[in-house]
Amino acid sequence: MSDRISLHGLRVRGHHGVFDFERRDGQDFVVDVELELDLAKAAAGDDVTDTVHYGELAGRLAEVIAGEPVNLIETLAERLAAVCLADARVTAATVTVHKPQAPIPLEFADVAVTVRRTR
Repeated sequence: MSDRISLHGLRVRGHHGVFDFERRDGQDFVVDVELELDLAKAAAGDDVTDTVHYGELAGRLAEVIAGEPVNLIETLAERLAAVCLADARVTAATVTVHKPQAPIPLEFADVAVTVRRTR
């Protein structure tokens, strides 16, 4: 499938991590998603109901990020991929979860996990 919808840089505060202070204080997580689906019907009909509404998708993803804490960003990425695949039109989803404030005692730019899930 060559058609894609991308949403990059969704920043939401969450309380994920293995350390007590991460769950207590929270931190920002940044999420990128790329959906693979056929956009021909949406393009031909110019109707938002024929595609994935990226604003609504962003809201559902934000609920998961701000919701129930998990230890690993791998788990968070898996949950977010499931949200993306809940729309039957999506054939594959690639999700990257960035944790730019990860508790690493060295200078670093980013930590991220990427998963790709298909039907």
